[in-house]
Amino acid sequence: MDPAMEPRLLTGRTRAELHRVADPVPDLVVDDFSRPAAAAALRETEVLFTGWGCPRIDEAVLATAPRLRAVVHAAGSVRGHITDACWDRGIAVSSAAAVNALPVAEYTVATVLLSNKRVLEVREEYRTHRGEKRNWRAEFPAVGNYHRTVGIVGASTIGRRVIELLHPYDLDILVHDPFLGPAEATALGVRKRELDELCRACDVVSIHAPELPGTRRMIDRRRLGLMRDGATLINTARGALVDQDALTDELVAGRLRAVIDVTEPEVLPAGSPLYDLPNVLLTPHFAGSFGNELHRMADCAVAELGRYAAGLAFTHPVLRERLDRSA
Repeated sequence: MDPAMEPRLLTGRTRAELHRVADPVPDLVVDDFSRPAAAAALRETEVLFTGWGCPRIDEAVLATAPRLRAVVHAAGSVRGHITDACWDRGIAVSSAAAVNALPVAEYTVATVLLSNKRVLEVREEYRTHRGEKRNWRAEFPAVGNYHRTVGIVGASTIGRRVIELLHPYDLDILVHDPFLGPAEATALGVRKRELDELCRACDVVSIHAPELPGTRRMIDRRRLGLMRDGATLINTARGALVDQDALTDELVAGRLRAVIDVTEPEVLPAGSPLYDLPNVLLTPHFAGSFGNELHRMADCAVAELGRYAAGLAFTHPVLRERLDRSA
């Protein structure tokens, strides 16, 4: 992983547990497998404990790691470093994506509720009319979460966690996911809809689909045009899933609102209007694990390593045949 990540990822307690269940190479955190120390360690390595910044584990790397049997990833997606060569070798892979889903889901639920209360607009109005006594209920008669309709695009791990966290509120939940069957939708307590219908029907549309060839710009100019005036689009998935130029046009016009945590490119140019629009909450890919939330992913990965050491199957395996549906 990126060596700067290691001290932020592992607490003293987690580090002690890591040493209890495994025999880590001392003081070796690498982001380049070609370095002499890394190459020497790989010759004896059975498991790689990885995180953000891990280089690709390709055929050349595997050739220097004859004993490698598993990769335990203390982060989310493994697409950046697990290659076909790993699957062909039969290497077992685990990921902490399931626990990284928790802060994303919490962030999403918070922004759903705040969006329906129109918090950004109320804040701006309160600043503008500071010191004045005003009839705020009369000025914002349509705010609130009671029986609002929320659309979830993608019944992914994160999408399902969002659904679970939204259930205690008086919201109607629609879901679009081509792989979600009617019985499963009923079990989740949601109604399945085609994407166009979902865009038309919802006060808030939240995206939780993976970035795949078939999902790029799935929320395009036409579908943005289907959304109700004043509706909110939330994107905590990937910037490429939305036609950003079309969304920017809608937001500049003031017709839609948005919570944007991911963009394309990942860092917007300084001149982008999205930084300053009052109807936009723009954050720097912040919804996932940050701060002490990183420790949850490390704990998950060390627990998986303990299962491996005990001869048990991973609780959170990554399966090759499911990669075409996951991030």
